[in-house]
Amino acid sequence: MKLSIVVPAYNEQESLSDFLKLLVRELKRVTASYEIIVVNDGSSDDTLRIAQALAAKDKHIRLVNLSRNFGKELATTAGISYATGDAVIMIDADGQHPPELIKQFVALWKDGYQVVVGVRKTNQKEGFVKRYGSKLFYHLFNATSDVTLIPGATDYRLIDKAVRDEFVKFTERNRITRGLIDWMGFKRTVIPFDAKERMAGRASYSITKLVKLTLNSFISLSIAPLYAVGAAGVLITLLSFIFGLFILIEQPILSDPLHLRITGTAMIGVLLLFLVGIIMTAQGLLALYLSHIHVQAQNRPLFIVDKQNSANL
Repeated sequence: MKLSIVVPAYNEQESLSDFLKLLVRELKRVTASYEIIVVNDGSSDDTLRIAQALAAKDKHIRLVNLSRNFGKELATTAGISYATGDAVIMIDADGQHPPELIKQFVALWKDGYQVVVGVRKTNQKEGFVKRYGSKLFYHLFNATSDVTLIPGATDYRLIDKAVRDEFVKFTERNRITRGLIDWMGFKRTVIPFDAKERMAGRASYSITKLVKLTLNSFISLSIAPLYAVGAAGVLITLLSFIFGLFILIEQPILSDPLHLRITGTAMIGVLLLFLVGIIMTAQGLLALYLSHIHVQAQNRPLFIVDKQNSANL
């Protein structure tokens, strides 16, 4: 049995060395055959230099240095594509994913599960917006998509070699890794865990990046938003008809018994503003889908590896 551990790293100079020491200690308790694939995602600090030094000392550590920052999803994809193990485990470099759970991941994999998902139960440092925004995302996504995402599911997960071989065939650029893995199916189970505090530094995933990831998730794995806009159009037409019928009866026929004194100009102005808002919303949604099609049609590489500054590849 050989394990591949994929560790995407972006500006993790303060924690990378200590985290890898902890990770190696836990791996040695599970198997003597393992590889740790550190993916430097265009870090602007000393992450690359530290990773190179660690790879020079330990032949089990392989460094994949990306030519620039491609984002965590593609960095994780790069690590998976270089993995050669019978099973691949993805884990963050900040220490929030407990390495001591690797033994449980492997045990469930040996029991026949091809995907083992780490599900976060609690995160003491998680803010109000992230906590409840995450709950809203999972509720809306599962209600509108054919793919069912487990609430609280993280990128801390194990996939079998067969799953890995299928995953590397995907060509989407704007992707959410956990969504693609869940889309594939396979036999899966979960491991609940309490997220730890970061070993050092600050989270690089800002609210803006999380919103972008959310939009990518909906657009790449669901077409429900397009249907929602169409449904909104039908609803607006129906409401406009009812509103127009009400005004026709209340104003000319019954001579304004409610004393609303609605002028024709006011009615037209409100209706136009309402319809323009809906049209612009629909155009914005279509623009998001078209932007994904545009990026995909360019057919550029998902990532570029700087092999000169990589190690043990």
